[in-house]
Amino acid sequence: MIKWIILAIFVISALYIQNRGKVRHSFYRQFFDHSTILAPINFLMYMFSKVPNQPYIDTQHFKDLKVLDENWEMIREEAQALYAKGGIKASSTYDDLGFNSFFKTGWKRFYLKWYDSAHPSAAELCPKTTELLKNLPSIKAAMFTELAPDSRLVRHRDPYAGSLRYHLGLITPNDDRCFIDVDGQRYSWRDGESVVFDETYIHYAENTTDQNRIIFFADVERPLKTRFMQRFNHWFGKKVMTAASSPNEAGDQTGGLNKVFGYVYQIRIKAKALKKTNRQLYYFLKWFLMLGIFFLIFIRPYMSQIIAFFEKMI
Repeated sequence: MIKWIILAIFVISALYIQNRGKVRHSFYRQFFDHSTILAPINFLMYMFSKVPNQPYIDTQHFKDLKVLDENWEMIREEAQALYAKGGIKASSTYDDLGFNSFFKTGWKRFYLKWYDSAHPSAAELCPKTTELLKNLPSIKAAMFTELAPDSRLVRHRDPYAGSLRYHLGLITPNDDRCFIDVDGQRYSWRDGESVVFDETYIHYAENTTDQNRIIFFADVERPLKTRFMQRFNHWFGKKVMTAASSPNEAGDQTGGLNKVFGYVYQIRIKAKALKKTNRQLYYFLKWFLMLGIFFLIFIRPYMSQIIAFFEKMI
């Protein structure tokens, strides 16, 4: 009975996530999306959110972030110096499960902070910005991100609703052709201007100009209504999100999830190769695996009762 209750919670939460917002994935895409795994937790985050559940949230709800807006030129100077050294880059190995798929379309990053993990390279190369972040406990993760000319991020939703996304324009084309679209609403970056949005809505980004785009990117803790939910959010960030830490350089911490990711992704590479050569076999094996897991967890324990039921019917 408990297993079926858990399954029902997952199904109801996943359906809520699927129908949240104007822009939606297909049912098939959402079924296999990583956000479905965290759907029950995210459902609670939305229910207890102090800020409106909408694609863009007024920055007035986050007054502590004003210090970033006020110091944007100083932050830009460190970003420029880092970029000149080639510090903003894609990972050269499979050690960034959170953003691995973005690298192939031109997106790059440099971590300034990631939950409770250590990034000595950030303190060394960007001392002023990292010092500023020490006084902003609501920021759980931060980085400089680059979207080169003619680059894009595909439509996706981030997996965890315990945070909201803050962007501060540093070096941008200041052009409407360089934008992010969140649930069908576009925002174009401008130097020195900031925006907060809910990254668990489907969003994508494009830079179709001939100029680079570098921004300060941060995950800000979602304000929640109860102390219990606040504590749970802190615990989840400390235990789970920290495990997704990815290094900038040797000496930075690599989280446990990313240590495993490198091995698991090798299976993904082989699966992609199979999909290219034999799509029918690929989808057969995919559904066979999913239905097999479902059978073992939810059906097999009741096989004797099911057989007895049909024997009575006969």
